[in-house]
Formats: sequence, C-alpha cells, structure tokens
Amino acid sequence: MSAEGISTSTKVIKEKDMALKKSSVTKHEIIKTATRLFFQNGYSVTSPNIIAKELGMSTGNLTYYYPTKEHLLSVLVADLCKFQRKLIDDETKEGISSVMAVCLELMTMASACESNPVAKDFFISSYQSPVTLKIIRENDTERSKEVYKEYCKGWTDEQFKEAEILVSGIEYATLMSLDEHIPLETRISGALDKILIIYGVPEALRKTKIQKALSYDYKHIGERIFKEFKEYVDKTTEETFEQMLHNIKSK
Repeated sequence: MSAEGISTSTKVIKEKDMALKKSSVTKHEIIKTATRLFFQNGYSVTSPNIIAKELGMSTGNLTYYYPTKEHLLSVLVADLCKFQRKLIDDETKEGISSVMAVCLELMTMASACESNPVAKDFFISSYQSPVTLKIIRENDTERSKEVYKEYCKGWTDEQFKEAEILVSGIEYATLMSLDEHIPLETRISGALDKILIIYGVPEALRKTKIQKALSYDYKHIGERIFKEFKEYVDKTTEETFEQMLHNIKSK
C-alpha cells in the first residue's frame, strides 16, 4: 500500500474511533438526563419525548441509542445490582451475615416503596419489565449461590435459577400495595420467611434472622438507602462521563 493509502486508512480509523467515543458520550448524556428525570418525577410519567426534549434532541435520535424506555431503565437496574452487592459486602465486613444482609435489602426496598412514591415506581417498574427482571434474576441467582451455599448443598445452577423465579415473585408482591392494606411489617416478615424456606434455612434460624431484621429502624433505613443509591448513581455516572470527555480531549 502506498504512503497516501496508509495515511487515508489511518485517518478513517481515527475518524471511526472518534465517532465511537462521541457516541458513547451521547449515550451517557442520555443516561444522566433520564436518570435525573426518573428520580425527580418518576419512571412511569417520564416519556422518551420528555427525555429527548430535555436533551434538545429528537425522539428519533434518542431511540437510535436506546430503542425503548426499558433500555434506559435496564442501565439503572444494573447499577442497582452493583450498589446492592456493595452494600452486602460492606455489611458482611461489619459482622452482619450475608443472609441477614439479603434480608435487610428486601426490608429497605419495601420500606422505601411505602414512604416514597418515586422509589416505589422505580422498584415496581423494574420487576414488571421483562428486560430488567431478567437482570435482577441473573444477578440474584449468582449471589444466592454464595449466600445460601451452606443450605443448598448439591444444588444445580438450574435449581438456583428456578428458586429465583419464585423469590422475585415474592419480592414483587411485597413491594406492591394492595387494595386491602397489609401492614409493612407483616409483608416483610412473611416474605422473608418464604424466601428463606425456599433456600432451606432452618426454622429456628429463620425466626432469629427475621426478628433481628424487624428490630432495625427499617423505615428510616429505607429512606436513607434509596437516597444513597441515587447519590451512587450520580457519582458513578458523572465519573464515567468525565473520563470519556478526558479521553476525547487527550486525543
């Protein structure tokens, strides 16, 4: 190949590389804006048109990057899974058992749904969407293999997957408010008992874990944890965005 041909090829590669980087930045700008609107106004009422208008782009341009609103939600749910995993790791380092940490996770989600309409909209929507429910189940299946391994010796991957199908249904029912209102404490204790039964946790231990979980100020904890989740998303999104801008400018 001639020197001119090599120069042209190099230029094309650089242009493609720059286009990909700019595309990544645009996607992150969309995520930043969508996340802010989801947490500010609620996921259900925030349409792609609203997000596109806030960004100053056409809805068609928005859907080029994220075909549906569920695809935007899936990014947020993936962040939620990372955040919850970090919380469990932190709690186990502080001496809280991994089983108790998982119990506290459901307790705080249910409490947040009870007191915060935006939190409830986010969590309920996450369990209703097939796209995001798949993310939740896959994440929780892998986590359960570690958390409950003592009680599920000999279980196959398929058994853990089947268990999480049941568990996610129980979690969804716990987060929902029914026409015939059932007290939050009753919903939490009933759900935790059923989940721990699925994973073979002995009755005496189940009662101890549930009683201890309910002894926490779960209403206050639920509000605090959801606030921390929003801050976590803002921080990680901003850090990634700033790094992308830095990479582009340094080229």
